[in-house]
Amino acid sequence: MSNIITPSSIIATPASRRGFMRSGGALSAVAVALLAGKDVLAQGMSADVTKDVSILNVALGLEHEAINAYQLGAGSGLLQKPVLDIAVQFQGHHKAHRDALIATIQKLGGNPVAEKKLDDYAKALNAGALKNQADVLDLAARLELGATNAYLGVIPSLGSKDLAKVAARLAADETMHFTVLTSALGRPLPAGALSYGA
Repeated sequence: MSNIITPSSIIATPASRRGFMRSGGALSAVAVALLAGKDVLAQGMSADVTKDVSILNVALGLEHEAINAYQLGAGSGLLQKPVLDIAVQFQGHHKAHRDALIATIQKLGGNPVAEKKLDDYAKALNAGALKNQADVLDLAARLELGATNAYLGVIPSLGSKDLAKVAARLAADETMHFTVLTSALGRPLPAGALSYGA
């Protein structure tokens, strides 16, 4: 079995981003507008707010998972200084995603899902199996690839260019993370064009 990560070889985490999008994770235009900070655009639109809050809470749970995965990596003692700095930077990006999701859920009148304890994430992500820097980077790359595909998966359901742009920007963050991590692992990027979001 090859160690090369491709869009079709994403690990199945307990709350897989890819599975989430395939199971009807399309947000309403209202939710995406609020997520983008475009409150005025959201005014006058109708939506199933309960469904949006549920979907956003799944996405929030996944951002919590990413933040904690980077925390596990940073606290493992397995990352060399330059790699550790990048991991902390990527964790910061996920914290910004988390904060945007929380704000949107609250604007929709929902209750944001709580973050679990670090030990719960360690168990779910099998952190005990992380033995070296490559193991940590491999886990992060797999999670980032799943995030890329999840955010790309929501774009076709959006009827607004502005809303599609928000989802594309989130996907771009995740793709950047995946690309940097894949490069740090010394692995080739997918050879074919249009390999993400398939």
